[in-house]
Amino acid sequence: MKEVGFFQSVRLKLILVYILLLLLGIQVIGVYFVDRLEEQLETNFTNSIEGQLNSLTYSLQNAFNTERGEDSLPLNYDLQSLLNDFSDDNTDIGKLWVVDNNQKVIAATTTSDQSPIGKKVTDSAITKVFLFGEATEPKPWREEGTNNRLFRGTNPITDESGEEIVGALYYEVYMNDIYEQLGEIISIFAKGTVLAITVTALLGILVARTITKPLTEMKRQAQVMATGDFSQKVDVKGNDEIGELGHTFNDLNDKLKLATATTEGERRKLSSVLSNMSDGVIATDRLGAITLMNAPASKLIGQTFEEVQGQSLVDVLDLNDQVENISEVEEAGSMIIDLSSDDNHLLLKANFSVVEDENHDMNGFITVISDVTEQQRVEKERREFVSNVSHELRTPLTTMRSYIEALNDGAWQDPDIAPRFLDVTQNETDRMIRLVNDLLQLTKMDHKETSLMKDRVEFVSFFDHVIDRFEMNKSEKVEFVRNMSNKNMYVWIDKDKITQVLDNIISNAIKYSPEGGSIRFSAHSTKKQLRVSITDEGIGMPPDTVDKIFDRFYRVDKSRAREMGGTGLGLAIAREMIEAHHGKIWAESREGKGTTVHFTLPLMSQKRRGQS
Repeated sequence: MKEVGFFQSVRLKLILVYILLLLLGIQVIGVYFVDRLEEQLETNFTNSIEGQLNSLTYSLQNAFNTERGEDSLPLNYDLQSLLNDFSDDNTDIGKLWVVDNNQKVIAATTTSDQSPIGKKVTDSAITKVFLFGEATEPKPWREEGTNNRLFRGTNPITDESGEEIVGALYYEVYMNDIYEQLGEIISIFAKGTVLAITVTALLGILVARTITKPLTEMKRQAQVMATGDFSQKVDVKGNDEIGELGHTFNDLNDKLKLATATTEGERRKLSSVLSNMSDGVIATDRLGAITLMNAPASKLIGQTFEEVQGQSLVDVLDLNDQVENISEVEEAGSMIIDLSSDDNHLLLKANFSVVEDENHDMNGFITVISDVTEQQRVEKERREFVSNVSHELRTPLTTMRSYIEALNDGAWQDPDIAPRFLDVTQNETDRMIRLVNDLLQLTKMDHKETSLMKDRVEFVSFFDHVIDRFEMNKSEKVEFVRNMSNKNMYVWIDKDKITQVLDNIISNAIKYSPEGGSIRFSAHSTKKQLRVSITDEGIGMPPDTVDKIFDRFYRVDKSRAREMGGTGLGLAIAREMIEAHHGKIWAESREGKGTTVHFTLPLMSQKRRGQS
C-alpha cells in the first residue's frame, strides 16, 4: 500500500483545523469588537456634534428673533459670524448653511470654492423642515468625488413663540477621524492575530503528533485485516475516541453479519419516512407509470395506491391539458394542478425531479405534491386588497380633480359655488387621510409592530364613559339604552385600543340607525369572559354577508358608507385589536331588523386583581 505523504496526512489536517478554528474564533471576536467599536465611536461622535449643533441652532434662533435698528448689522452678518466661529472650533464641519423661509441660503460655510449664498435650495431634507416643522434626523452619507464619510441633517429655526419656522440650519459633518482611529485599531488587532496563529501552529504540531501516533499503529493492523487475517485484534490503550476506534475495528466481523439485516432496516425507515411526510410523494418508472405512492399523496388526489398503480402519472394528476407526454414533465419542473370539485376547492403544486441510474440515464420521476389552496387564496386576497386600495383612493382623487378643474376654470370667483367645491375637496382629502391612517394601523398590526399598553380597568364605568361621550353629540332622534351588569368587572386592556374599537362599532350603529330608533348597550360576564353587545335598529344585512363585515374594505351598502365618510376598515381594525387582547368579535343581523355586534374579553382573575 502506498505510504501517505505529510501533505496528505491527518497530522497536517489537524494542524490546519486547529489553526483555522483559532482563526475563526479570532475573526468572529474581531468582527464583533470592530462592529461594536465602530458603533460606539459613531454614537459618541454624533452625540457630541448634535449637542454642538443644537447650541448653534439656539444662537441662530436668537439672531433671527433679535430686533434690529437702523445702526444694527444686517441679519446675514450676524448669522455668518456665528457660522464662522462654529466652523473654526470644529474642523470636522463640511457645510453649514442657514436657509430662510424662502429656501434661500443667507449664510454659509463650506469647503467648496463656490459660495451658495443667495441661491435657492431644493434639497428634500430642507423642504421637509418647512413642511413639517421637525428636524431631519442625521443620516450617513458619502461625499461625491472624494468618497469621504459624513452625516448630514437639518434643524428648524423658529420664532420666539416656537410655532413659526423662520429658517433652517443645514449641516454636513465629516467622520473621517473615526474611521482613521478604527483603521489603526484593526491594524493592531491583525498583528496580534498573526502572532497568535504562529504560536498556535507550533502547539498544533505537538498535539497532532500525539493524536496520529496511535492512528498509525491502527493502520498497520487494518492492513493485516485486509489480507483476510481476522485473528489479530487492535491493541486498545485508552478509552477516548481513538480507543473507541480500536473497539470498532475489533467489532468489524460482527457488523458484517448484520449487513443484510441493516439493509432491510434502512428500507423500512425509508418507507416510514414516506408514510409520515406531510407532502405527497409519487414515484414512476421511466415511462411515467406509478410505482410508489405514500399516504399523503393518496389523501390529496383521493385515490389509493392500489387504484393508481401502473397508471400514467399524466392521467392520474390530470395533466393532459398542460403536457402531451411524460417527457415534457421534466422540462416543466413544477406546475399548479386544479383538482377542484363542486364541493371542494383544491389546488396542488407538483414538483418533478428526475431519478437517474448509475449511468446517469433517466430511470423515472419523483413527484412531490402539496396543497397550495390556502396559499393561492391568500395571494388572491392580496391582489384584491391592492385593487380595493387603488379603487378607494381613485374615487376621492377623481372627485377632487373634477372640482379643482372647475375652480381653475373660473368657479373660484363664484361666491356660491367656490365654498361648496372647496368643502367637497376638503372632505375628500380628510377621507383619504383617514383611509391611509387606517391602512398604516392595519399594516403595523399585521407586522406585530403595535404594542399594547395594558392596564387594569373596571369595564362598566369605562364603557359608560365612552357612551356618555357619544350621547353628548348624538342626534336627539336616536335613543341610547344601557343594560349593564351591577357588579364590577375588571379587564386587563389597552384603554386607547378598546376605546377605538367601541368608537368604530358605536359610530356604525349611529350611522345606520333610523330616526326614532334606539341603540342598546350591554355588558355582562360569562364564566371567565366579559361579553359586550351593541345593538342598533338599522337596515340590517343578509345572513351571507354578516361574517364578511370584518373583512377589509367590505361594505354592505357601499354608496351610503362612502357618503358618510367610511373607509371600510373600521371593523377590520376592531377585529385585529380584539384578537390582540385574546378576545373574539362577531355580529348577528337580520334584514330590516338591525344588527348586533358582540365581542368578548378575558376577565381578570381574583388573584391577579389583588396583585394589581
